[in-house]
Amino acid sequence: MTAAASIEITTGDGHARAGRLRTRRGVVATPALMPVGTAGTVKGLHPDEVRDLGAEIVLANTYHLHVRPGERVVRALGGLHAFSGWEGLILTDSGGYQVFSLADLRSLDDEGVTFRDHVDGSPRRLTPAVSIGIQQTLGADIMMALDDCTGRPDDRAEAERAMRRTLAWLEPNLEARTDPEAALFGIVQGGVFDDLREESLERTAALPFDGIALGGVSVGESRDEIRRVIARFGPRLPADRPRYLMGIGLPEDLLDAVAAGFDMFDCVVPTRHGRNAQLFTRDGRINIRNARHREDRGPIDADCACPVCRRFSRGFLRHLYVSGEMLGPRLGTVHNLWFYLQLMRDIRQAISERRFDAFRAGFLARRGEDGP
Repeated sequence: MTAAASIEITTGDGHARAGRLRTRRGVVATPALMPVGTAGTVKGLHPDEVRDLGAEIVLANTYHLHVRPGERVVRALGGLHAFSGWEGLILTDSGGYQVFSLADLRSLDDEGVTFRDHVDGSPRRLTPAVSIGIQQTLGADIMMALDDCTGRPDDRAEAERAMRRTLAWLEPNLEARTDPEAALFGIVQGGVFDDLREESLERTAALPFDGIALGGVSVGESRDEIRRVIARFGPRLPADRPRYLMGIGLPEDLLDAVAAGFDMFDCVVPTRHGRNAQLFTRDGRINIRNARHREDRGPIDADCACPVCRRFSRGFLRHLYVSGEMLGPRLGTVHNLWFYLQLMRDIRQAISERRFDAFRAGFLARRGEDGP
């Protein structure tokens, strides 16, 4: 069977690689950041704004769309693309992250997970077959296998239990797919334990998943452990399939991940921080609410060409946030997404010119951060 998603590498620079992710709906330049649109929307932004900022693919949340409005409603309204007005690619997570994030509202067993609905408390059951069925009904271009994402990655017994359960669910995820054009990615788990990760990777890569993701990273580990796991396992993922690092989103983390050969990323950091007055610049992050910005006529970042920096001052933006005006979080989100998507454009350019290491070192040095 022809893969429903494939990766074409156009340039390699060490482990870093630039290329094209191909799916049934189109092509995405890689390395690529996927803005998070949990409920089918990147919070506060029109889909055209997200596109114009440079995004080609977004991530939507299977569990939350299942709860509200329900996948059958989405299907009746034309599928997730028509429903949300987004014409690019959509990747749906499996609900596995909610095993971690909604730990107080769920119970796990060897067949799946039962949630107490966070809206009305009603029971919701996810198994590999149910998760894949929801994602197919939504009309996702790339689906994720249901996995067990432990919140205790440094507890060996917990990490191994989650990894074993994730492995047991691999084939049921594959067997549940009935749409051969919808790509399906497997997920490697194992916490901070190399032998568990190695076993998970070997068994996941042996199956016909269209891409491979590294999951369970940045869920409680130290910064050093995160960097170590990324550096060790990125180059070990199959080179002929898309490599996806899940849930990583600080700029320095993205650079670490690109250096390790990953192609795809998602994180709520740029949008969540934008809503909370934490704005990214090439010199570091600023809190625009701080009083020192009150009379500042300058832009967020003098080197930024985003629509916000071209038009508005720090002083005005601070006023919006302090006054509770909804335009503030909107503009902060626009700026942060531009910053991140421009970073990805710069990374792709640096790889294509085989100067990624120099670019990475210069970016970190300007922000006063240590390099690799």
